[in-house]
Amino acid sequence: MKTLRISRLGMAVRGALLLACLPGLALAQQASDDVKTLDRVEVTGTRIKTSEAEGLVPVQRLSREDIDRTGLTSIGDIIQALTGSGSALNTKFNSSGNFGFPADGSGVGAGSAQVDLRHLGSKRVLVLVDGVRWVNESSASGVGASTDLNTIPLAIVERIEVLEDGASSLYGSDAIAGVVNIITRRDYEGMQLRTQLGQYDEGDGFSKGLDFAWGRSGARSNFFLGLSWTDQDEVFSRDRAQSSFPKPGTGLAFGSSATPTGRFIFEDPNTGVVHDITPNDGASSPVYDGSILDCNRTDDYHCFSTADRFNFSQYNLLLTPSERYGAFGQFRFEFNERTSGYVKLLYNRRESMNQAAPEPIFLGPEAGTGNPLADNIVISALNPYNPFGFDLDSSTNLILIGRRPVEGGPRQFFQDVDTWYLGGGLEGLWDVGSRTLFWDVNVAFSNNKARQTNYGSYNIFNIALALGDPAACAAVAGCVPLNIFGGPGTITPEMLAWIQPVVRDRSENELALFTANLSGTLFDNWAGPVDFAAGLEHRRLEGWYEPDPLTVIGHYNGVPSLPTRGEYDVSELYFEANVPLMAENDQGSRLDLTLAGRYSDYSTGVSEFTPKVGLRWQVVDELVLRASYAEGLRAASIGELYGSASRFDREMVDPCSLGPNGEPPANPANCAALGVPAGYTQPNPQISVTTGGNPDLDPEKSDSYALGMIWSPSFLADSAAAERVDFEITYYRHEVEGAIQAIDAQVQLDLCVATLDPIYCNGITRAPTGGINGFNNRLTNLGVIKTDGWDIDLIWVFPEGRWGKFAAAWRNTLVGEYEAVGAAGQPQPQGPGIEVADSGIPEWTSSFTLDWKLGAWNAAWGIRHISELRESCSGAAGFPVCSDPANNTNRLPATTYHDVQLGYRFDWMDGFQLSFGVNNLFDEDPPICLSCSLNGYDASTYDIPGGRFYYVRAQLDF
Repeated sequence: MKTLRISRLGMAVRGALLLACLPGLALAQQASDDVKTLDRVEVTGTRIKTSEAEGLVPVQRLSREDIDRTGLTSIGDIIQALTGSGSALNTKFNSSGNFGFPADGSGVGAGSAQVDLRHLGSKRVLVLVDGVRWVNESSASGVGASTDLNTIPLAIVERIEVLEDGASSLYGSDAIAGVVNIITRRDYEGMQLRTQLGQYDEGDGFSKGLDFAWGRSGARSNFFLGLSWTDQDEVFSRDRAQSSFPKPGTGLAFGSSATPTGRFIFEDPNTGVVHDITPNDGASSPVYDGSILDCNRTDDYHCFSTADRFNFSQYNLLLTPSERYGAFGQFRFEFNERTSGYVKLLYNRRESMNQAAPEPIFLGPEAGTGNPLADNIVISALNPYNPFGFDLDSSTNLILIGRRPVEGGPRQFFQDVDTWYLGGGLEGLWDVGSRTLFWDVNVAFSNNKARQTNYGSYNIFNIALALGDPAACAAVAGCVPLNIFGGPGTITPEMLAWIQPVVRDRSENELALFTANLSGTLFDNWAGPVDFAAGLEHRRLEGWYEPDPLTVIGHYNGVPSLPTRGEYDVSELYFEANVPLMAENDQGSRLDLTLAGRYSDYSTGVSEFTPKVGLRWQVVDELVLRASYAEGLRAASIGELYGSASRFDREMVDPCSLGPNGEPPANPANCAALGVPAGYTQPNPQISVTTGGNPDLDPEKSDSYALGMIWSPSFLADSAAAERVDFEITYYRHEVEGAIQAIDAQVQLDLCVATLDPIYCNGITRAPTGGINGFNNRLTNLGVIKTDGWDIDLIWVFPEGRWGKFAAAWRNTLVGEYEAVGAAGQPQPQGPGIEVADSGIPEWTSSFTLDWKLGAWNAAWGIRHISELRESCSGAAGFPVCSDPANNTNRLPATTYHDVQLGYRFDWMDGFQLSFGVNNLFDEDPPICLSCSLNGYDASTYDIPGGRFYYVRAQLDF
């Protein structure tokens, strides 16, 4: 396996080095003609090549210096730290295992890093690289609808531009919440070698990386080659006090009922007594005599209690290991003064892993797995290890068996993800009369292929055969009777060999596209030139997901799923024009109108037109006002359209169950109407939920509004107080109609119990004992998502003085409204200041950075602030950890992180830079999250795993 990895990496590096030979050939035949420098460029947020980009649209730019200041090694982690970002997947999500299959068919991209803007979801953010759409991830458990930013090496990035505005009219589908445009390094001269080492103060989470960059420019060509390697070690949940139990502050109350010794709930056919028992410690071959007297038994069993529950958190990860290799080459050549071309090649490989506790085996009607092999099992009285002396039959006397075979080790999911990108194009100038037009044509092909190998899971078909009639087992080669009745160590290697397979899943996403663009001046009106951009784009998307054959036939004990395959193409035309309405006067005042529109025709039968209109008024030289309105579109993804029915185990609290301290349900009458008997206690917190795609989905549509200003006060410019001051404020509002998603499963269950409305209850079935044994949670076009808020930024550059040069940047996002309403008008629980389903929407997020430079020294101090959040106590209201038990509400207090960095540049070769930094300087722990399904943390809002992170970076230029 290791040899294969090196071989593939070697192929990529050899390919990149082959590209490196091209500049030499080209430079050898260069003419001495000067390259014509264009003063017009294309910026994110407009297709019109312009020399006056300031204030056109709200774009946040992260320079290479900004990126280096973070001390982070993933583009995803950097963007997720922006104040306008929402919750998105990253390597702090230990996410295969029981995290499940999203209803959109995308699977769980374990080890990936995604981006969410305005809390509208990563699927509604378009990711570009050099202005060209990037391929979506393939998660190895579905067909992804979001981009994995870990497929783009950080070492090749020159800057990142984040458009915080709807842009479907300019870029097409998926740009509802905004656009992230990653600009690669191009005009780079020389060589650079840099390395970084980092570690948490607990002595874990060690990370290391090595980057190499080489660039060369001639009179008519330039070339850049970047090689990158990053390796991040894991951090275990057990090594942080807060995450060492399933739910912080509750001990084993929320632990699993599947234990290494086993939990057995059944009715003794000889006495009619219902037992809920587990073997005593050390009873590897427990003896059952049927006795019970107020839980004082005379055999080798005792009544199951909270103290017997299994602490699965001891096996989980807070930070998942990830190793990434990348090679990128870019060559540009000017054929003459009016025509140039380029070619780009990228290969990136990610090898990551996540881990869960040893897989539980749940059997019987209360198992809730949705797999008939487990739910309808019959364990023979003839099984040589069965101590009860009678059949355990799901149709008569068996209620639930939970056994966790620690002998098989933890579940480990290994991901190998390969990304290829090949792009090329031509660009140039045309003279039409006295006017110059800019044109370009581009083609690109990108592929993302993922493989996930799962060790530690089980074959439920083989389990059922090994627990049944020994004669039937003996007739099948390899089958040996299984002992699930004894303690740890009673499942032998021979038994494991029969029931424990290696499960392999694969998926792939491909994107092929062609674009042609034309930009220039149409004519002059009374106020100046009317500039335009127009073009066409055709792209084809194809994706598939192939689970292991064992999973397809229903023999996999874990999360069942079926294959997915689909494809579609889209052809689009767009036009954009900037129309000056008032010419610039002596005070610098100027008014411009921007109009844009895109027509999209999908092979799935969807045809849409999305317009945009904007106004930019430069009131005076120092003040710019702007406003825009845009309609957006997001077509259903391949997984959303064609995703086959899949199931995942979702950890949920049944509102009809007694609480952990015996508290009665809040609505006993409705629970009785649903068939739940009085005194019911939920035996298994993990409920199997069925999800799947819907080929009848309509596209999402959106309306986006933005209103803002940029003020650069002239009385402060070049003064004793400041060299430059910029104050920017933007009001935003997004409304998404027909949002493609499934109602949150916990919300659906809560609303079913509270209202008995068939809208929520249809698809939820219960066993005669009261437990949920079926849960259908399919995709649909839900109602409306509305959100608005403010971005308020202040940039202050101080004049250089005796103590050096200082620059400060203060960025803030305030969320005013966030409302999600289902198709039938049901409100969803998300909102400003609310934490739900592993994601929070802080009312205020803020970042402050102070830079300092003096000679060869430089330093930075950063502050990141997240305002208070509130959440449901999720069954923990009876514990002190719940801050407001009377209202079943827990408070996540406001959290502030401080990051510092100090660097010195030595006068050695072209420069040797040594930097030392500490993130989370004051050792701020993330607040306890009781509703989060992962380790008691919100892994996308806060720094996980907590503790100081020290790093040192060395950079040599030569």
